[in-house]
Amino acid sequence: MTLFIVATPIGNLEDMTPRAVRVLKEADIIAAEDTRHSKTLLAHFNIAGTPVFSCHKFNEDKRGDFFVSKMLEGKSVALISDAGTPCISDPGHRLVGAAAEAGIPVVAVCGASAVVAALSVSGFDASGFQFLGFLPRKKSDIKETLSNALPGTIVFYESPRRIADTMGLIDEYYPHAAICLCNDITKKFERNYRGTPREVITQLEENPAAEKGEYTCVVYVAKQDASPPVQDAPSLESRLVDIMVKSGGTLKDAAGELKLQDKLSKKEIYAAMLNLKEMFGHAGIK
Repeated sequence: MTLFIVATPIGNLEDMTPRAVRVLKEADIIAAEDTRHSKTLLAHFNIAGTPVFSCHKFNEDKRGDFFVSKMLEGKSVALISDAGTPCISDPGHRLVGAAAEAGIPVVAVCGASAVVAALSVSGFDASGFQFLGFLPRKKSDIKETLSNALPGTIVFYESPRRIADTMGLIDEYYPHAAICLCNDITKKFERNYRGTPREVITQLEENPAAEKGEYTCVVYVAKQDASPPVQDAPSLESRLVDIMVKSGGTLKDAAGELKLQDKLSKKEIYAAMLNLKEMFGHAGIK
């Protein structure tokens, strides 16, 4: 009665540990993120005859009840993901939680992990780091995620189609960051890009195979470089003009609206009104 969390190779099958092979051969049931994908791995290591059931993010809760019931009958279950260590940005943590709650021993069978592999070659201090998984889609959400995690060392995953845009965003907010960008770890297009965000962007642009394989990105930002650049706030004059254009009202109407928005003093708004009249001429603005 045991749940084994079995790490499998990220890409290079030579990274499969003898212990992982033995556990998969001895397990009563294998829970796989994608049974079709795992068949290649199992066949390569002559692991045959063991029932294989899917356990992915869409069926983990329902299938988890099945696995727990089997383990409570005395069976052993080995959980594997498509690559690397299960539960690290992969399905499995709900099954682990259910097994632990039922009093079933959960045992890690250690092995490959893209996060650890990237950190190990980064050259950055990894005595403490934050793993962010996959970054959000929206630029504003990415900015918030990064600002909450930095300064220090962070690690995240990114797709080949989005990597250039993500590096551009980091360059915009953290131009002095140190980057170690690991592509297609242990596989055909494996390459590490190093430097500032701008330098890494140049390296990506020069590589015709840059959109091949997934990316694991390690970023280090020093404390003094952790504050994103402050965007210059629009002047009161430009805000007055913006309100007038959008509302179709007069300068006086815009001044009243601006005062309501920011609770500015009459003196500040009056000075901005005078500046506008000076810039455009008293006849041009009412």
